[in-house]
Order: sequence, then C-alpha cells, then structure tokens
Amino acid sequence: MLSSLTNRRRFADLSEQEILALAISSEEDDARIYRTYAQMLRAEYPASAEVFDGMAAEEDGHRQALIAAHRIRFGEVIPLIRREHVAGFYARRPIWLTQNLSLEAIRAEAAGMEAQAERFYLKAAESTTDAATRKLLGDLAAAEAGHEASAHGLEAAHLTGAAKAEEDEGARRQFILTWVQPGLAGLMDGSVSTLAPIFATAFATQNSHTTLLVGTAAAVGAGISMGFTEAAHDDGVLSGRGSPFKRGLASGVMTALGGLGHALPYLIGEFRTATALAIAIVFVELWAIAWIQNRYMETPFLRAALQVVLGGALVFASGVLIGGG
Repeated sequence: MLSSLTNRRRFADLSEQEILALAISSEEDDARIYRTYAQMLRAEYPASAEVFDGMAAEEDGHRQALIAAHRIRFGEVIPLIRREHVAGFYARRPIWLTQNLSLEAIRAEAAGMEAQAERFYLKAAESTTDAATRKLLGDLAAAEAGHEASAHGLEAAHLTGAAKAEEDEGARRQFILTWVQPGLAGLMDGSVSTLAPIFATAFATQNSHTTLLVGTAAAVGAGISMGFTEAAHDDGVLSGRGSPFKRGLASGVMTALGGLGHALPYLIGEFRTATALAIAIVFVELWAIAWIQNRYMETPFLRAALQVVLGGALVFASGVLIGGG
C-alpha cells in the first residue's frame, strides 16, 4: 500500500506532454463510463441511454482534440499515464460496476464527473506555457463546465417531458418494489408480531432484563427469517422487483428494527418506566407504518391507520392477557 502511494507522481511534477497524455486517458475513461451507463439504462430508460450516448460522443471529441494537440507538439507516441499514477488526482468511483443502479444515482454520478473534469482542465491550463495548448485546455474546462447545459440540450433532444416523466415514474416504481414494499412488510411484521411475546414476557415476569433478552431475540430472529424469506422466494427476474439481496436486506433490517423499537426500552431497569416508554414507542411505530402506506402505497391514511392500529392493538392486548393471566 505504502509503495503504491510513493510510486505516484505529483501533478506539479508532470511535464506538459504528460498532462496532455493524462487528459487523453481521462477522456477515454469517461467516454467508456458514459457508454456503460447508457448500456445499463437502455432496456428500461432508452431516452436517458441516448443522453449518455451523446455525452460519450462529446468526450470522444475532446479526446480527438487533445490527441491532435499532442501530435503537433510532441509527435505520435503518447506516454501511458492514467489517473491512478498521479498523487492526489481524482479517481472515478467504480460505481458503474454495481448492478441495479438507480437512474438518479447515475445522473448524480455523471454530474460529479463533469465537475471534477472541469477542475482538472483549469489546473492543467495553469501548468502549460504553450499558448495553443493553454487555449485548448481552457476551452475544455469551459466545455466541462457547460456539460450540464449540454446534457440538458441532449435531454431536450432525446428526453422529452413525457419520456422523462415516464422514466422518473419507472424509477420511483422500482424503488418502491425493491426497497419500500419489502421494508414496509418487515416493519409491520417486526412491530406487530413481536408485540405479543415481548409484552407477555413483560407482564408475566415484570423484569426488564428478561423482557429485553426475549424481545431482542424475537426481533433479531424475525429479522433474519424475514430477510432470507424475502430474498429466497423471488429472484426478481420475472417479477421485476429488483435484486433479491436488496429486498432481503430491506425486509430483514426493518423487521429487526420494528421489534427492537419496543424491546430496547427495557434497557431501563425500572419496569414500569420501561413499559410505559415501550408502549409509547409502539404507537409511534404503528402511526409510522400508516404514514408509509399512505405516502408510498397510496393507501388512504385513515384506512391504513385503522388497519394497522387495530391489528396492533389486538396483538398487544393478547400479549398482555397471556402475560398477566
């Protein structure tokens, strides 16, 4: 690790030829990344894929201009120097290697790439004394700064209002299917199904420590069970619900959190205080579930509240009756 850091060159020590070579390799990398984004988006978001194809073409134009400048000043042989060879130089995060990236995540990453490239060209222009090269680098800095406007222009050509609205709605729908639905199911299961064992234990033993152990075990066990069940029962290929790992993670984590919410108050040694706090948290959890159903699942709030609160109250009452019997 240390040797790889010490073998890097400082940007200030690069020659003008090496700066041009670095710019060329950077443009090549960015064009490949934009084309990868386009390929990732083409099936579900064809209009956005066209936008990234256009951005890749612009990067190709920058690379060709840089190669022409290098040929005039330094000849045909371009030194091999890349971002990772320069200390402190920005690196591209390998986010394009990740599957199932959201549309918004890709757009945000592209915006960050453009800002980094602009800073590089401004710094590179300061480091060269040749007037033509300096002008080219300055023009490229301006081009990268205007890339956002250029992207908007490409969007205007390829991404009409209707197409963008359709893609955004598709991204929102995918977010709900992959994260919200499994997470909501987990939160409901963790919050409601653990009420009976936790409060039955609480009222049977009237001991905070015992209730904490039972509640924690019930919440963690339910989280593991729900997570594996969600991931195993649907690979997402035909249903379009997305990565089974993501869905299992959302379901498992929210199930555990739902149960732990009213188990952790029993960290308080005084039983009555812990129980009062746990009951208050239960009501917060149930109303949160109703809000999520209304916000993302478009369930009328009063109907969602009635279903969740009534169901939770019945489970809570069964736990109290069993524990106090």
